[in-house]
Amino acid sequence: MTDALFTPYKLNNSITLSNRILMAPLTRCMADDKLVPTEEMAAYYARRADTGLIISEATIIRPDGQGYPNTPGLFTDEQIAGWKKITTSVHNAGGKIFAQLWHVGRVAHPYFFGEGDVLSASSIGIEGSVPRMRELTFQTPRAASTEEIAQLVTDYAQAASNAMAAGFDGVEIHGANGYLIDQFLHYAANQRDDKYGGTPENMARFALEVVDAVADKIGADRVALRLSPGAYFLMQSHNDDRAVFDYLLRELNSRDLAFVHIGIFDDSMTFDYLGGHASDYVRSIYTGTLVGVGGYTAETGAKAMADDRFDLVAIGRPMIANPDYVHRVKNNETLVAYEEGMLQELV
Repeated sequence: MTDALFTPYKLNNSITLSNRILMAPLTRCMADDKLVPTEEMAAYYARRADTGLIISEATIIRPDGQGYPNTPGLFTDEQIAGWKKITTSVHNAGGKIFAQLWHVGRVAHPYFFGEGDVLSASSIGIEGSVPRMRELTFQTPRAASTEEIAQLVTDYAQAASNAMAAGFDGVEIHGANGYLIDQFLHYAANQRDDKYGGTPENMARFALEVVDAVADKIGADRVALRLSPGAYFLMQSHNDDRAVFDYLLRELNSRDLAFVHIGIFDDSMTFDYLGGHASDYVRSIYTGTLVGVGGYTAETGAKAMADDRFDLVAIGRPMIANPDYVHRVKNNETLVAYEEGMLQELV
């Protein structure tokens, strides 16, 4: 059953993957205090270069996009140089790597960036505290103005350009998991009455503007997008959300992106307003390459691919526990079980 995982996959005329296993983006909070990737991170990624494609940990596009400690950035020359060491290490090991571009929106905290407001689609906050820094509670955001949204679009495109300068093979725009772009896509976070809210077309506008700006900057063949049509993390669901994603996915069909990637921790979850699993819902509309993720093993991922539920499978926590995950699966070797303590070390 797993043999199909080890066949090459052509994303497009620019990129062919050596196999169909992706390393999922995994927030590790291991950059230095200037948000510069470290030598240890370069070794960490290089050890996993036999995956078909590595998707980097979420990487912030500008200072006010930070909501976790020591998450890497892609907005200073020093950060770009740090990432260059990582991409060189991955390429020297025969791998490919995309940068995941990130702004957390209302999950950001001024502790990280000093003066300035926390921005979101609307002035709707969430309860809770900053991950790994529980003493910092989330702030009520301010709704971004249309001028600020235009600047955000520009900054996503610049971060994509910076990623290419750092040697990445492409970028994945993080539009999932309750972060900034996702906040525009769900009614629970977007109650705007301007051209970015109120209707599916308006609520999808920001996401499409970012996609188009990034594609214009580096080419659509090197651009991917992660989406969470099923609200489950840092976001409340709303039955009308489906119409937003119906529209967005149809629009994406004409963009010729590298792939769309489901944003979900456990794809066994179902959503009434999506008619079941998030991945099956996206597959029913989106006609391009789809990446499934969320608790899959090599066996269950291969089975889902055989059932045409998606084309590629991303592996997360087992990849932390097993730097040689692809080798172990291919050779039917026992996998090391993931444990929470592993998050503290870059093995």
